[in-house]
Amino acid sequence: MSHRIYRLNLVMCWLSVAGLAWVFASPRTSSAAQSKSRKTSAQTSRPSTLVVIDAGHGGFDRGGIQRQRIAEKDMTLDVALRLRKKLLAAGYRVVMTRDSDVFIPLPGRVAIANSNRNAIFICVHFNSATRTEANGVETYYYRRDAMALAANIHRNVIAGAPSENRGIRRRGYYVLRKTTNPGVLVECGFLTNPAEGQLALTSDYRDKLAEEITRGILGKPALVARAPASHSYPPATEAEARPFNSYAGTDFIKAPAERSTTRHRKRSKGARGKKSSHRSTAQKTTSSGSATAKKATPKSVED
Repeated sequence: MSHRIYRLNLVMCWLSVAGLAWVFASPRTSSAAQSKSRKTSAQTSRPSTLVVIDAGHGGFDRGGIQRQRIAEKDMTLDVALRLRKKLLAAGYRVVMTRDSDVFIPLPGRVAIANSNRNAIFICVHFNSATRTEANGVETYYYRRDAMALAANIHRNVIAGAPSENRGIRRRGYYVLRKTTNPGVLVECGFLTNPAEGQLALTSDYRDKLAEEITRGILGKPALVARAPASHSYPPATEAEARPFNSYAGTDFIKAPAERSTTRHRKRSKGARGKKSSHRSTAQKTTSSGSATAKKATPKSVED
């Protein structure tokens, strides 16, 4: 009898230990599951984990305008390489259209972008103008599904640059129109502007540009930590730090519709004839009116 009681106590003891182990283990399992769920949702909220970076110009194509002191191709490549490094550190996969001073034609850039499915396409450029006072950062997109990405990148770059906010525009540039993935083109400032050109020549500022574009791709809110400006170029103050999921605010500028080179509709013969008859009638009226006026004008005034 005593042996049975001993065995029963032993079984109950083991059951108690197993129950306690399960109680202590279940919150850990739950928290691990929650952590995994959060990680999965964060990954799915990203527009893509693959980024194609296009450094503008290259090779014989310096970029910008004639007699421009700073070569755009060098600045874009440097920012693009820094951007690649930061995105790789953030866990993204990166493809470059060029990683050296070579010329890649526009169809080649588009082909590289389109060969990587489910990617986002980021074009890095700098602006230029014959007027040295022109300054500021502007961002372009074409596809509707690139609007939020363009807004994220633009507001981050603006928040970190002592530049005018030139807004976000929808434009049918070749590299944005022909790509099958959402694409954004960033103009990081005017190299022909003395202050912005001087900033672009500093490695710290180019690194900051790459950092802000990275934050925009990651969907992080903008940080108002501006780069130093020269005494003649005060920092802008219009950019605010705020998150913008599917943001479509005042930074978006309405662009005029592009003119089509094709005629969708031809005028009928009757309409053309009617228009020509109206034109001839108007010409006759004008000529008769001018002749009458000439007759009525005194000679002294004519001379």
